[in-house]
Amino acid sequence: MDLNAVRTFVAVADAGRFQDAAADLSITQQAVSKRIAALEKDLGVRLFTRTARGARLTVDGQAFLPHARELLGAAERAAASVRPGRRALRVDVIGRKLAPAALLRDFHRAHPGTELDVVTLHDADAAVAAVRSGAIDASFRAVTMPGRQLPDDVEATPVLDEPLQLLTGPGHAFADARAVTPAELVGHRIWMPEIVPNTEWAAYYADLAAAFGLTIDVVGPHFGTEPLPDVLADSPALATFVGEQTRVLWPADYDLRRIPLHDPTPVYPHSLLRRRDNPHPALTALRDYLDSTHRGRRRAGVWAPAWARRSTPP
Repeated sequence: MDLNAVRTFVAVADAGRFQDAAADLSITQQAVSKRIAALEKDLGVRLFTRTARGARLTVDGQAFLPHARELLGAAERAAASVRPGRRALRVDVIGRKLAPAALLRDFHRAHPGTELDVVTLHDADAAVAAVRSGAIDASFRAVTMPGRQLPDDVEATPVLDEPLQLLTGPGHAFADARAVTPAELVGHRIWMPEIVPNTEWAAYYADLAAAFGLTIDVVGPHFGTEPLPDVLADSPALATFVGEQTRVLWPADYDLRRIPLHDPTPVYPHSLLRRRDNPHPALTALRDYLDSTHRGRRRAGVWAPAWARRSTPP
């Protein structure tokens, strides 16, 4: 159905005269007449009766009017859903309890009027494909190099070096340590069954293990981060790595310990991926917010993989 004809029908119904509707739509009266005639032919009914006082809706016109208004409203909502500045900003955060979700929450607190659509994709390859296709506007990811480069139309801006911490139960050898060096972890079992092969975080922890001679055990069923505290609380041997901003909850009587790593501090390098020509104004606001917080600056005394981009945000 021709939406311009439907819009013209509603304008005539509201104005009561073809001439007045033409003025409202900024078209000629002849164009109004042609559109109404085409719509009547399409529907197979008369919509208006012309009188000396203007145009009066027929019974069929009265029946069609509320549906015509619904059609125009649906068309406007459909356009608004994809119109930059009107639709929600779609952002991938990897996981809703991880640091990127916290970054996005902080941004929303600073810009409470921004509508957000938060999604979680499987890995960096899926995120890059979604950014390129327009399925999402941005993604927080670690960008692995070398071996492949990002497509020319996708930009990655470093936004956060997140320090890692060691999470242990109260009976672990390092439970009472104020800090631990990576070298001190050699020979200790780091249990991380949630690592998925061929993902960017799998590449990160493989490089971390190789750099410091660590034993990262990925054996075991992956039930997410929630069951980890149950196992760690009762184990004198198992520990795991968590990001400083990763939200992990456990009952108070578990008495788990989050222990900082230092000399050096391993950091997980989060970047913001976006398509260079994406015009969404909220995406510009997000990038400006992240730049203003200086989160992308690489501090001294930290370790990151060789493939991690080393720069401050432009």
